[in-house]
Amino acid sequence: MKLSDVCSVLNAKIISGAEKLQKEFTAIYACDLMSEVLATGSAKGLLITTLTSPQVIRTAEMLDLAGIIFVNGKIPNTCVINLAHEKSIPLLISDYSLFETCGMVYKFIKTAAEG
Repeated sequence: MKLSDVCSVLNAKIISGAEKLQKEFTAIYACDLMSEVLATGSAKGLLITTLTSPQVIRTAEMLDLAGIIFVNGKIPNTCVINLAHEKSIPLLISDYSLFETCGMVYKFIKTAAEG
């Protein structure tokens, strides 16, 4: 699955890494505890979170995540956006809640898998 697919499903705003939207992701993590993401995450994962701190970018960098989706329409500060640009990490903003975002992505992936 590609980030661009998820971006379309969520009608997400792209605030960093538009050139990387063709990246594939192989897992999804919906979490606000970056220690949990570090413990269980893997490369090419997609992180869905309510947190907009620099730690989220650092976590994505350490795990080589495919991208990050911030929910509830939260926009990270300029420092976080600049760090994501520097690290070439795609950032998307979903206006939906964490629950709704996860549900929409799940439904899309399930439907695509069923053909």
